[in-house]
Amino acid sequence: MDNEQKSMIKDALILFAITLAAGLLLGFVYNVTKEPIAQQKAKAKAEACKNVFAAAETFEPVMSEDGPTAFFMAGEDSNVDINEVMQALDASGQLIGYVITVTDHEGYGGDIQFSMGVTLDGILNGISLLSISETAGLGMKAGDVLVPQFADKKVESFTYTKSGSTNDSEIDAISGATITTNAIVNGVNGGLLFFNSVLAGNEGGGGINE
Repeated sequence: MDNEQKSMIKDALILFAITLAAGLLLGFVYNVTKEPIAQQKAKAKAEACKNVFAAAETFEPVMSEDGPTAFFMAGEDSNVDINEVMQALDASGQLIGYVITVTDHEGYGGDIQFSMGVTLDGILNGISLLSISETAGLGMKAGDVLVPQFADKKVESFTYTKSGSTNDSEIDAISGATITTNAIVNGVNGGLLFFNSVLAGNEGGGGINE
């Protein structure tokens, strides 16, 4: 074996050692951070549930993103997924509505995910944004401009307008961000469709294929 071959073997062993060490380090970092990340995610989810259903004391999942029914597509060609459904229970454990996690894939900057709370009689308490990556100064205004407009409304579906809303079913669009507006409105409509077609009148929480 000449010196060149020995050098190649040495370099390969060094590269292998570096790769192995990097892999072990990544695994260690993942194990250390996995639990805190899970706890933070659970905390954010709990806060979102409370934001959209303040009257509820506890929340119990009836359809989970980890379950066999991972999502419900709101319409055959829809860009809206229903990722999770939580029962909203009062202090006595009675069902008073649902918190629905929705993802719309039509955002200008990618997916927009939010929670929405709906009472048993179909009143939309409101929505709470979970994930959004829209344009700063435009679509990122959704939390301030769009979210408050959905609170305490009972309608079959929403539309958006650029000329000023005249009834509960109309949402004033964000100026210069109609794509973001359209995505969130469609997402809310998908959640309402799911509520009315799957959850409404189903106080036992059955009928969802878990």
